This record gives sequence, structure tokens and C-alpha cells, in this order.
Amino acid sequence: MKNITAQNLKIRWKMIKKLTSTLFAFLCTTSALVAQKTDNTLQKEIKTLLQTFNGEVGIYIKNLRTQKTVCINADTIYPTASIVKIPILIGIEDKLQKKELQYHQQITYKDSLFYAGEDILGSFKNNETIELSKVIMLMLTTSDNTASLWLQGLAGTGIRINEILSTEGFIKTRVNSRTIGRENDRNTFGWGQTTPKEMGTLMEKIYLGKILNKEASNHMLKLLSRNYWDEEGLSQIPAGVFVASKNGAINASRSEVMYVAAPKNPYIFCICTKNIKDQSWEANNEAWELTRALSKLVWMHYGNK
Repeated sequence: MKNITAQNLKIRWKMIKKLTSTLFAFLCTTSALVAQKTDNTLQKEIKTLLQTFNGEVGIYIKNLRTQKTVCINADTIYPTASIVKIPILIGIEDKLQKKELQYHQQITYKDSLFYAGEDILGSFKNNETIELSKVIMLMLTTSDNTASLWLQGLAGTGIRINEILSTEGFIKTRVNSRTIGRENDRNTFGWGQTTPKEMGTLMEKIYLGKILNKEASNHMLKLLSRNYWDEEGLSQIPAGVFVASKNGAINASRSEVMYVAAPKNPYIFCICTKNIKDQSWEANNEAWELTRALSKLVWMHYGNK
């Protein structure tokens, strides 16, 4: 019995060694594949640009042909500022797809909707009417806050928008402002919150036709191509190249997300910042200068090839 037991133990030990060896080889292969998916050349150049930046910054870039990425603090949560208007657009598009709203229907403006600022819609008089399509245009093109809050309500408030985001697989991207239960998050991040990776992935899924459905995604992609605020990251993309984008700014944060239809290497670019030292509103704000420099670098790396 002792000899049989010893022999069994020896066989089992050989099996364990073989399994361990196989597992080790699998892990090494997996690690190699993960490494291959990082664009090391671009990531190294970007890290050099970030060294002197006075604030916190997160980057997510994806080459949609090779699937290679650059991820720097890409899972950290940042304020969305006006980039929150992409989730609001998704909420409105959901209503359009369900025929609960019509794109060209007339809606009536009320003074109670007014949001102080330089918005076009805020200059309307009480009971003036406007097409829903034009309110959407104002939200996305000029980043009109009065239009955006109106649309957030029409979409079912932040509660419904956040439900859609959750269904679509987004965990950290949320609307906070005027959304019951998210008061603490609003105090921390403002109107909305996201991560560079989630916002970049959201833009990618719109491009791929995977948000709500293909028809809805295609419509949203077109609407996002009409950005009035084109002097930041968008300024580095040559005329004639299709770009869907949204940017946002509050005192301590500047951010931008883009899908760039570069001829050979279409890509996603997202930069998010917070706690920035330079809180000026001039064109040479440090965060916007960084955004332009990064956008140019990525275009030269992918789009110019």
C-alpha cells in the first residue's frame, strides 16, 4: 500500500508541475499580448509632454485599425463639464427612437428654463417656440447650457440617462446635476463625471453603431460633427477630415473627446483634466495648450501616415 501511495503521489506531482508550467506559459503569453496592445512609442512621447503639466490629467487614445491604445490615468474619474452633453444626447435619442419625441416637433420655452450665461436660448422670451432639433443643435454646437438642461429634463432627467449608461456598460460615467441621489457626486465633480477610457469608449461605440442601435448611433455621430468650439484639440485636425467631438471647461478642468476619421488609422482621443493650476479663460490656458499639443502629436502619429 505504501508503494502504491508513493507512486500515486509521484504521478500527481508530475501533473501539478505540468499544469503549473502550462499556466505560467499562458500568463506569459497573455502579458505579451497586453503589452502588444499598448502603443509604446506614442505613450512614451505623451508622457514626456505631461511632465511639466500643473494639474491632474488622464489620457485615453485608441487606434481603431490596430486596436492599440495609450492609457494614462484612464480609469480615474474626472469632471465632464460640457462633455456631459453626450450622455444627454443619448437620452434624447432614446426618446426619438421610441417615438416619444419627434426630431422636428415644436416645443415651448419657459423662463423657468433659463440658465445664466451667454447662451443663445437664454435670450428667448417666455412662451416662444422652437424646434427640438434646433435645441439639440444649440446644446452640441455652441454648448448652450439652457438648451442642455431643458433636454436633460425631456430625456427623463439624469435618472433615466444614467439608467441607459448603465445598460450600455458604463459604470463611472454619470449625470450628477439635478439628479436625485447624486448630490455628493455633484459637489465633487459638478454636472457630470466620467473617465477618459469610458468617454473614449462611449465615442467609439457611437462610431461603431452600438449605442441604442445603429440608426441612433449614426444620427448622434453626425450631430457631434458640428462643434463650434474648434480652437482646442479639434484645431489640430486638417479640414476635410470628419471629426465627431465635444469639449468641456470649468475653472479647474478642461477636457475633450474626439473620434477622428483619419484615412488609414481612425482613432479615438480623450483627454480629461482636474485640479489644474491655470484657471484662466484665455486661449493660452495651460490645459488647452496641452490639449492642442497632444492632439497634434496623435494626428502626426496616426493621421499623417
